[in-house]
Amino acid sequence: MIEVKDVTKVYRMGEMDVHALRGVSLRVEKGEFLSIMGASGSGKSTLMNVLGCLDSPTSGSYLLNGRDVSQLSDRQLARIRGRELGFVFQQFNLLPRTTALRQVELPLVYAGVMPGERRRRAREALETVGLSERVGHRPDELSGGQQQRVAIARALVNQPSIILADEPTGNLDSKSGEEILRIFQQLNAQGITVVFVTHDPDIAAVSRRIVRLRDGLIEKDEMLQ
Repeated sequence: MIEVKDVTKVYRMGEMDVHALRGVSLRVEKGEFLSIMGASGSGKSTLMNVLGCLDSPTSGSYLLNGRDVSQLSDRQLARIRGRELGFVFQQFNLLPRTTALRQVELPLVYAGVMPGERRRRAREALETVGLSERVGHRPDELSGGQQQRVAIARALVNQPSIILADEPTGNLDSKSGEEILRIFQQLNAQGITVVFVTHDPDIAAVSRRIVRLRDGLIEKDEMLQ
């Protein structure tokens, strides 16, 4: 499903080149649950951006479901992000005055789905994360854990094959964090590939594989289960 080979990423910072990735090679099979770990500056967020087609590598190749993403136009990349990838972030990224139902509908609006079908799929996604009774609530009427559930439902609504989650429990208390992790485990059990980026070993422990980065290189790749 994901095949990264000898990927580098170099950022120009004034007069200096910053080598965020120095030759990363990685395969992720369909249905895997993977955590990418590393200290600040290890390259884990850069790798997540490359995997999510939010950034392009300086060199090397990235095949997503057999397609070389470096050969795709910006429009084609946007299409892949909208249809094949679901994103969940630490900050939730919800619109402040918008109901949960409308938040989850938005990706379907951009995809041109008709209103009736949008509402049906958005309600179904919210039901999947246990928020069927909160469809009319705005973010300020929801707890942190509930806001993250809305964000997960929004990531799910286009039925992606891969979910990329960047520190998805970072802003939550321990109980809410455990509930969110259980949702990801349930989604993975349904066949969705899940990739976490995290610095927390307790979070990574729920996955089945951990890839550790250091100084832009894979230091260790281990199976847990």
